Amino acid sequence: MDTRMKKKRKKWPYIVGGSALFIFIVYWVIVYFLVSAALVPSFMKKLDSFSDVTEKSVSEQTHTSDVEKNHKAAIEDTNAWLKTVRCDRYVISTKEDYHLVGEVFEPGTDGTASGSAVDLVGAGSVPDADGVVTGSAASLTREAVSTSSHDWVLVLHGYTGWKEEMYLFAREYCRRGYHALVPDLRCQGESEGDFIGMGYTDSQDCMLWLQKIREIDPQARIVIHGQSMGAATALILSGREDLPTSVRAVVSDCSYTDAYSMFEAKIKDWFGLPAFPLVNSARLMLMLRGGYDLYDASAIDAVKKSRTPTLFIHGTDDRMIAADMSRELYEAEACDNKKLLLIDGAGHAQSQDKDPKKYYGVIFEFLSEIS
Repeated sequence: MDTRMKKKRKKWPYIVGGSALFIFIVYWVIVYFLVSAALVPSFMKKLDSFSDVTEKSVSEQTHTSDVEKNHKAAIEDTNAWLKTVRCDRYVISTKEDYHLVGEVFEPGTDGTASGSAVDLVGAGSVPDADGVVTGSAASLTREAVSTSSHDWVLVLHGYTGWKEEMYLFAREYCRRGYHALVPDLRCQGESEGDFIGMGYTDSQDCMLWLQKIREIDPQARIVIHGQSMGAATALILSGREDLPTSVRAVVSDCSYTDAYSMFEAKIKDWFGLPAFPLVNSARLMLMLRGGYDLYDASAIDAVKKSRTPTLFIHGTDDRMIAADMSRELYEAEACDNKKLLLIDGAGHAQSQDKDPKKYYGVIFEFLSEIS
C-alpha cells in the first residue's frame, strides 16, 4: 500500500505538469488564431471573420432615412464622376517588398474630366457593397498629370476597407481643384502584405505615398484625410519628425486613440472573448509574427508631438469607436491650429452622410484658413 501511494505521488507532478503544458499550448493556439482572425485578411476570409466584422460594423451604424438618402446620392454622383474623371494607377514597393496599389485622380468638376481621356482601364475590382464601381475612369500617364493645381489629398480607408469606398471623398476634393491619391492600405484591397498595420505599418507605407506625390509634383501641398483606421494612420504620420513639410493639414474622421485600446473594447463584441489577458498575449504574438507592437499604433502619442494643423471629426452616435476618443485626441493635440467637429446623430464613418453640407463645409473652410 505504501509502495502504491509513493508511485502515485511520483506521478502527480507529471500529471499536473502535463495538464499545465496542455492548457498553455491550447491558450497560445487560441491567441494565434485570434491574431490571425483580426489582422490577417487571407485567414479572416477563410474563417468568415472578415465578413462578420464588416457585418457587425454595419449593424452598429445609424440607419435613418436621411443618412441612407444622402449616401445613395453620393454613390450615384461618384459613379457618374468615375466614368469621366482622369486617373492614373500607381504601384509602389515597401521595404518588405510588398506591392501597394493606389489611384491618382485629377482635378475637375462633377461629370467633367479635367482633360481628354487617354484610354479606359479595368482595375479588376468588383463593385463594393454600396455599388461603387471601379475601372470606368480614364487613365493618364504620369507625364500627363496636370500641375496646374498643386493641392493634393492622400485619402486613407479604414480597417478591413479598400480604396474604392473612399472615392466618395476623392470626388469632393477633386471638385475643389485637388489631385487625390487613394491607395489600398497594406494587405487590403489590391495591396500585398501579411498583417493589417492598425495605423503603424500603414504610416510607414504612407511615407512612400507622400514621396510619390512629391515626385509627381515637387510643389505639392498635401492634405491627409483618413477615416477610422485611416484617420489613426494620418494622426500617427502627423507625429513623425520626418514628415515632409509639404503636408499642410490632417483631417481625422472617427479615429481611435490607439490600437490596443481599440481591441480591448471590441474583442468581446467581435469574438465573444474577454479582453484580459488575451489582448496582452495577442500583442506579444503580433510582435513575434507581425513585427510591430500594438502600443506603437498610437494616435494619441503621435498628436502630442504634432505640429500639423488637424481637424478632428466624429459622429455622436458612433458605436464602433466612441466619440470620446476624438475628444481625447483633440485635447492631446499639440499643434496650435486644431478643431473638433461633432456631427449629431452620425454613426461610425457616417458623418459625411448624416450632414454632408456641414461635413465638407467645415473641412474646406478649415483648409482655406491654413492656406
